[in-house]
Amino acid sequence: MSPTPTPPQDFERALDELEALVQRLEGGDLSLEESLGAYERGVALYRQCQGALEQAELRIRLLADPADPGSAREFRADAE
Repeated sequence: MSPTPTPPQDFERALDELEALVQRLEGGDLSLEESLGAYERGVALYRQCQGALEQAELRIRLLADPADPGSAREFRADAE
């Protein structure tokens, strides 16, 4: 099953939430139950972000050469 496309603002929101969860977990002030809940949410957010990044990579490959996405070169923002 392929991940559903994630709009950029949703990706940014998920990444921000994931970073906040990591900080809370690293703080060590959560109970075991809260830590488990935060970990589960973090895994879901990680998967959402990873899926969005994979979709972006695929789009870049397809834009480079729709007939042969495997021939795409590394994307560089500074390349003209």
